[in-house]
Amino acid sequence: MKELQEYAATFQREMDWEISSASYTESRASLLNNYMLLTTEVAEIAEEYRKAFNRTNTLIEEGVDEQEAFGRAKESIKADISKEFADCLAYLTKMANYFEIDLEESFYAKMDEVKQRKNKDVPLIKKNK
Repeated sequence: MKELQEYAATFQREMDWEISSASYTESRASLLNNYMLLTTEVAEIAEEYRKAFNRTNTLIEEGVDEQEAFGRAKESIKADISKEFADCLAYLTKMANYFEIDLEESFYAKMDEVKQRKNKDVPLIKKNK
């Protein structure tokens, strides 16, 4: 992840896409703009999910087994959803770099914190074991 953040920082500098540090007003505007861009990309992931679910339902109606239908639908969105995940990662790394946050360190620390929670989320659907 450190390499990814370093690559992202260099890429953003080369493209002149860094978050402004010139002043509070510019930083605020730049952070808000990047946050809006990130949420747009997250919404595009939701759109890919919608396409996959709709495709799955169409295939099921055509007589395809549910698991096979969903497998085909997932494959049909794989290229596009991978781009949307990459876009999200680009904005996340940009904002983390601005705040000088080591995402790898933060990720592992947060996962350790989640493991220790007494109030853990319950899965919506229980897995068959």
